Amino acid sequence: MTRPLSVAIAGLGTVGAGVLTMLRQNADLIAARAGRPIAVTAVSARDRSRDRGVSLAGLRWFDDPVALAADAAADVVVEVIGGSEGHARQLVTAALEAGKPVVTANKALLAVHGAELAALAEARGVPLAFEAAVAGGIPVIKALREGLAGNRISRVAGILNGTCNYILTVMRERQREFAEVLGEAQKLGYAEADPSFDVDGIDAAHKLAILAALAFGRPVDFGSVHVEGIRGVSALDIAFAKELGYRIKLLGIARSSEAGIETRVHPCMVPENAPIARVDGVFNAVVAEGDFVGRVMLEGRGAGAGPTASAVVADLIDIARGRVTPVWGAASEALSAAPSVPMSAHVGAYYLRLMVVDRPGVIADVTAILRDAKISLESMLQRGRSPGEAVPVVLVTHETSEAAMRAALERIAAMDAVLEPPTMIRIEAG
Repeated sequence: MTRPLSVAIAGLGTVGAGVLTMLRQNADLIAARAGRPIAVTAVSARDRSRDRGVSLAGLRWFDDPVALAADAAADVVVEVIGGSEGHARQLVTAALEAGKPVVTANKALLAVHGAELAALAEARGVPLAFEAAVAGGIPVIKALREGLAGNRISRVAGILNGTCNYILTVMRERQREFAEVLGEAQKLGYAEADPSFDVDGIDAAHKLAILAALAFGRPVDFGSVHVEGIRGVSALDIAFAKELGYRIKLLGIARSSEAGIETRVHPCMVPENAPIARVDGVFNAVVAEGDFVGRVMLEGRGAGAGPTASAVVADLIDIARGRVTPVWGAASEALSAAPSVPMSAHVGAYYLRLMVVDRPGVIADVTAILRDAKISLESMLQRGRSPGEAVPVVLVTHETSEAAMRAALERIAAMDAVLEPPTMIRIEAG
């Protein structure tokens, strides 16, 4: 039998332990598909005594994860430590420099340092594989880089963070506020003790930067992603969205146009009959639009031991078979130099919610500001009358520019009859 592929794993948390379990539990099937057995022979983690629910007997243990790069017995290094700096970056860099293939689930590392790591992998002629870095068990990397390789991709959009999708789903289904649902998500283990990376959109932005690089054949550019989270979404906005025929989702959207590449993460109102609007709970979904294939949508679990291990093992099988694809789908000299389009240039429709004092002339003043900014209205909602009290007013615009909308909102917020900062949510087709 062909010699087994020897794997060293750095990080034995949920994902690392899941990879070990899957490789053992499905060993025969994996060996058949890989053309040789795949065996973990070395590991590294911070705590030797912790029970991870999987036997570590017979495995060589490294206290220093970076030392795995120099382990002559290891054919492949799997990095599931996480984080864009520190041991994760040092290990991946050292392994590639040593000519070892690397499999990583680390979206932050790839989003921030993916360009230099891809160049290093190309220079050493070794794979840098990362199916697990975006959308867990959904094979979106392979879909974009290989399955849709003959298409010009015009747009990629998706629900890229299960924590945010869970929170927004529960807020809608139970008419509850963000802070309350976040606390529940933390108790259930769907949200971290410090949820900032998730709820402020950073995790989704890391993933979108990777998807945009693959879709448009351009070096990864995390710094150009516009990022907003979901802290400002209220139960009131979700209720108004339902009345208007929308659902609110945190989407990552990348679009190619003659002007360049637009990348943005923010809450969106999508029509409730759009397929992506129906993706609820902790599930992720990615939609890609190609010139020949049309629209393709992939949906599944975006995190967890099983789905993420599934993606890591798929990369290991490719390496065992000798299948190598350039990191961003093409050699570095063939990558695009398309510029990034600033958020101020975005054009679309908008939902605005204002809390205003119910008195004559207020709506006329608001619409005058919008008129001056050349923003036209599609519809307006105002429920009931409470003279002298605060009432919500909802405005839905036709397509306009982000720059015009921002300028108008600044003037509206300065009105003495507007009692809190206006809420703005962009409207997307889905």
